[in-house]
Amino acid sequence: MTKLSIQINDQSYVVNRKNPLHISIPMRFNGAQPNAYGVEKATSEPCQAGEIVGDTRRGGSVNFEQYKFIPHCSGTHTECVGHITHERISVHDCLREAFIPARLISVKPEKAADSGETYAVELNENDLLITRKTIENSLENLKFQISDFKLNGCPKALIIRTLPNDESKLTKTYLEEIPPFLTTEAMLFLRETGIAHLLVDLPSIDRIFDEGKLSNHRIFWNVAQGAFEISAESLIYNTITELIYVRDEIADGNYLLNLQIAPFASDASPSRPILFAIR
Repeated sequence: MTKLSIQINDQSYVVNRKNPLHISIPMRFNGAQPNAYGVEKATSEPCQAGEIVGDTRRGGSVNFEQYKFIPHCSGTHTECVGHITHERISVHDCLREAFIPARLISVKPEKAADSGETYAVELNENDLLITRKTIENSLENLKFQISDFKLNGCPKALIIRTLPNDESKLTKTYLEEIPPFLTTEAMLFLRETGIAHLLVDLPSIDRIFDEGKLSNHRIFWNVAQGAFEISAESLIYNTITELIYVRDEIADGNYLLNLQIAPFASDASPSRPILFAIR
């Protein structure tokens, strides 16, 4: 049987379980990898204790290595509100859904000078922005209504693919050239729609140099600007996934998202989001 039927609240989804669509960037230790902020690259080395070495190529009986990496900077990762709080809140505790109705859209960022929208710090006229208007237009092209996301109170995900889209995203260094990011208006709109899981092919939904404000993250998790504590109104079960890569052959539209993370008790974890076409 290749078809799988899943019911989420009052909605049934039928997917082909043998045709998963992977949208993560594998973490290639010691190999080509994306890099944000110019941090040290993800590396691995064989463990060694006396004459025991964890590398079969060096005479070891098995391979066992020590890995060193920063989840936020070296590949696809999913983060929770603990990313911005004094309290060490874990993504392992915040991500509760195994299958999430999702919508994939493709957007073309526009120059700040042409956008008419705002951000928490002063914008450079050449900053590239993902605006509320751009997101709304992309959703309208898919005959979207806000009620689609809010139906039955079911958690929903939005996946944003930026254009142009090419394989340079698999190994890009995000440092001297500022990548696109979302506007304040776009984030308020996403929170208004009730989206609980946001996935982007960018190193951050905020400007990578934003004076440390992380204003978009705070909007999405409903944490007061400048605060490092959650409140009763904070959206602690929302997640943000960054540095994904969605191949061109995956069409815009509706999917069922299986958002897989490593069982890390930390604010972020390497992740493996998988899409399944639905009917």
